[in-house]
Amino acid sequence: MLRSFSDHAANERTFLAWIRTGIAVLGFGFVIEKFNVFLLAIVSTASTRPDLMNHLERLAGPLGRDEGLALMIVGVLIMLIGGVRYIRTDRLIDDPELRAEGSGRIEVVTAAGLALLASAFCVYLVLS
Repeated sequence: MLRSFSDHAANERTFLAWIRTGIAVLGFGFVIEKFNVFLLAIVSTASTRPDLMNHLERLAGPLGRDEGLALMIVGVLIMLIGGVRYIRTDRLIDDPELRAEGSGRIEVVTAAGLALLASAFCVYLVLS
């Protein structure tokens, strides 16, 4: 039996949650990017209705092209943060000296950034 097995198992579950979240955000970014390609394809073929074409062009505008890529990058960053936290916590579990855990600023900044990005996307879709 490993020393502090339950602590190591909890650390691993937390790491896997970070990875799952990163993959979900990355996948959502990929879907947005592919949806934008789909909209651009519709715009190029929908030349019969100018009002629909203008609406789709605004929806697939410059912000629409960058949001998917931004979410994919954020997904990768979430996975990297999870890996760094896993390694740091693993070392702290095995360290015989007691130490205080960090303040959680990285998690708060990551959550705020995701909320801001999601809010910007929602506002963009409403205004388009």
